[in-house]
Amino acid sequence: MRTGRLYGKVAAGGFRRYATYRTATAAGVFTNTVFGFILAYTFHALWDERPGLGGYDLSDALTFVWISQGLLAVMATMGGGFEDELIERIRTGDIAVDLYRPVDLQLWWLAADLGRAAFHLVGRGVLPMVAGAVVFDLTLPAHPLPWLAFLCSVLLGAVVSFALRYLVALAAFWLLDGAGVAQIAFLSAIFFSGMLLPLNVFPGTLGEVARALPWSALIQVPADVLLGTYPGPRLLGAFAFQAGWALALLLLGRLLQAAATRRVVVQGG
Repeated sequence: MRTGRLYGKVAAGGFRRYATYRTATAAGVFTNTVFGFILAYTFHALWDERPGLGGYDLSDALTFVWISQGLLAVMATMGGGFEDELIERIRTGDIAVDLYRPVDLQLWWLAADLGRAAFHLVGRGVLPMVAGAVVFDLTLPAHPLPWLAFLCSVLLGAVVSFALRYLVALAAFWLLDGAGVAQIAFLSAIFFSGMLLPLNVFPGTLGEVARALPWSALIQVPADVLLGTYPGPRLLGAFAFQAGWALALLLLGRLLQAAATRRVVVQGG
């Protein structure tokens, strides 16, 4: 019970930490909104030429744009999460102190990152969506249950996002600099999450592979959940897809964390 309260306080601390950056939040809202309008009018032109592209009508496609803009900071698809700080602690050797603390390293950073994600969902996710809904005809549910399912999907996506970035950060134990791996992960998240274009639009094998990769759990799946693409039992399948990737990646992170701990102990000895 005490452990649960501890990580709850860590998550709350992560929320408060990002809430202090009011100017940066306002700038982020402005940037997401402007970029959302650029994408929305681009999608409008594309769907006028190709109606029904990817199984979406125009309203669905425009809704996808604003969902993706609302989730960019939540999922840290363009950076801004904990990974740079953790990589720096590994590089300087300060991570040794963290490993000897009586708390779980992975759960500590997960709690802090979920606090960050929760703030960005409220601070940078709502206003761009409202702006899009005012200007465009969006496909938004009128009942609360689809929104609740969407929030569950966002939570699972945030855990997958953390697990991916945690692996990137841990790679710094074996590399002189984690920037290269971070850059590869950054580009993969942009291309395979649905940030720029719905993965349903990708043709053939490329589309199937893209939708099967963990990055699709960040934006594509939550967007489809809100759009009602997964009716009935298929919604459970979408949750299982996200939860499966989250579990697999977290377990891999624990294995790398254990190997890194042994490395630190050996070098310290």
